[in-house]
Order: sequence, then C-alpha cells, then structure tokens
Amino acid sequence: MKQVRIAGKEWVPALGMGTWMIGENRSKRAEEIATLQRGIDLGMTLIDTAEMYGDGASERLIGEAIKGRREQVFLVSKFYPHNATARGVRVACEDSLRRLEVDCLDLYLLHWRGRVPLEETIAALEKLRAQGKIRHWGVSNLDTDDMRELRELPGGNAVAVNQVLYNLSRRGVEWDLLPWCEKHAVPVMAYSPIEQARLLRQPGLRALAARHGATPAQLALAWLLRREQLIVIPKASTRDHLEENVAALECPLDAETLAELDRLFPPPSRATPLEML
Repeated sequence: MKQVRIAGKEWVPALGMGTWMIGENRSKRAEEIATLQRGIDLGMTLIDTAEMYGDGASERLIGEAIKGRREQVFLVSKFYPHNATARGVRVACEDSLRRLEVDCLDLYLLHWRGRVPLEETIAALEKLRAQGKIRHWGVSNLDTDDMRELRELPGGNAVAVNQVLYNLSRRGVEWDLLPWCEKHAVPVMAYSPIEQARLLRQPGLRALAARHGATPAQLALAWLLRREQLIVIPKASTRDHLEENVAALECPLDAETLAELDRLFPPPSRATPLEML
C-alpha cells in the first residue's frame, strides 16, 4: 500500500475508505461491515467518517466493523461548524467516540468553516489532543486564504490534513490550494474522487479506461493516487466495488494517458472558489 506522511511523522495509507451514506440502510448493513473489514485486510486502514453522516449512523456501523481491530485502523471523523466552539468540540468528540466505541480518534476534522473563530476551535482541538481523545486534528473544505489564516494562528501549524473535493472534473484546487498545501507539508485528502459515480458515465473516460484494460473508476483513482502527498477516500458499499478500487494502485499512467486526461478534463486556468459537495 502506498503511504502518505502526515504531521511530519506518521505514515497512513494513500488509499482509504470513505463512508458517506453508509450505515443508513439496515438491509445493507452486513455487506457494508464486511466491505470495511475486507478493506482493512487489504491495507486500506484509513477510514473516514463524520458525525453528519446518517446523523451518526456511519460512525455506529464503523464501530461495529472495527471491533477487535482498533489498533489496525487510522480513524478519522469530522464535526459540524456549529459544534466548533470550545464546549461544542468536546461534546461532539465525546459523542463520536461513544458511537464508534473507541477511546481516541486518530484524526479529527472541522467539516467546513462556520462562524466560530478558528482560534477558538484550534484551542479546543489542542485541549482534546492533550487529553488523549484525539491524536491529530485537521480541517475540511478550507480554501487557500482560510489555510493561510489558520497557519498564522496560535497552534495553527499543527494542522495535519485538509480534506477537499478533488477529482478529474473538479480540478480548481490545483491552481493555488494544492501548491500551498504541498509547500507547507499539509497533505490533502480527496473526497468524492469519482464525483459520486458521475465520472463513470463520461464517454471519453470510459473509452480511455477500456484501452488500458481498466474501469473508469480505476483510472480516475489512479490519476489522483499518482500524487505524492494526496490521500484518496472513495466509498465502497460492496466487497466487489472495494476490490475494484484497490486495483487502481496497479494502474500506472504514462505521459500520453495523462495528456489525454488533461484534454478530457482541462486543468484550471485561473483561481476559482473551492467547490464543495
């Protein structure tokens, strides 16, 4: 498994597992749990969730899936902006820990920026870290100006990750946010890497993938995985889908293929606001 270093000292899988909309359907629960457990077996030990996902249902399912295997997993969760106050962060974290049935989160992220001052949120996260309830903290959906501001605040240089929307059809982060994060050694975590399956219907990507003997999803994931400081978190609800995702690690892309992908999905030509889903 390819690895990415976070917080300057810890290595995590470059290919992890997203869990948005997992745990919301009882009839799918057994297969979703089996899929997460299979992913751990295959080295996809980074699991990303959030208190928002299914109003806690995703966290509860993950807690069941990782019982007896907690030490193998790098566990990530996120909290709402309205919970970003000194008290709110603590309560939200404790609620997530209870649903996950664990004592500590490996990484805890502000889901997106709200009205609470970042300085207050950082102080609350640092307190959780001192108490052993989280090991690292980071952010999600913060644009370049937000990241600059964050880094200048007391404790802001401890930010471990910025999780953002990034895929072949959403390349705006390449203009300024990705270069800034790379310069400051803040890995980016790409969510919705196949655009909630919409990329799979793109004719040009389908044709190019077929020429490579790959699926469109594998080609889209491989395009992201080629970057050194990028973590990719596709969601898979079935073991077959998961196996397809893992195979993207064995899908090398040559210069000709990358040029064709640039033609199909042009890189940004100017700065644009960060997109979100």
